[in-house]
This record gives sequence, structure tokens and C-alpha cells, in this order.
Amino acid sequence: MKKYEIMYIVRPNLSDEERAAVVQKFTEVLTPDKKTEVKVEELGQRELAYEIKKFRSGYYYVLEVETDKEEAVKEFDRLALISNDIIRHLITKRED
Repeated sequence: MKKYEIMYIVRPNLSDEERAAVVQKFTEVLTPDKKTEVKVEELGQRELAYEIKKFRSGYYYVLEVETDKEEAVKEFDRLALISNDIIRHLITKRED
């Protein structure tokens, strides 16, 4: 199984319920089957080093993913690029 670490930043102007829905939606994209393990860690709201899409802060999330489905990670990347709720994301393949 391949391991990935995904960090993404959610818009700061979403309510708690909307933010939880975004996190759940993107976590479900990564779990098309029961074999995929996803660990979600919320790092909270932080100031950005520079303005991104007119935002100066955002809510940071880190996902640790262990999966055989590389297509799910590619789909996460595609959806994160077109989503207005995620202002930045980074997917890293881990070599553990």
C-alpha cells in the first residue's frame, strides 16, 4: 500500500458546519472502498505567510492516507483544484 500525506487549507469564512462538510466530502473522496485508511488532523486556524485568493488566514488540515487506489488521490487533487472552499493543497507521497 502507498502512503500519502495531504495538507490543505480551507477558507476561513465558512461556518463550523460548512467546514465539517468540506472535510467529510474530501475524506470520502479518498475512501472509495474499506481498504483505505485516512487519519484526519485539524491544525486550526492560522495566518498565511502571504495572501492567497484574497484570504490572510485559513483552517489547516493534514490527512495521512494509506491506499492502493492512486485514482482516489488523483480525484482528490482534481476536486481540490476546482473547489472554492479549499484555497491551497499539497499532496506528498511518503516513503516509510
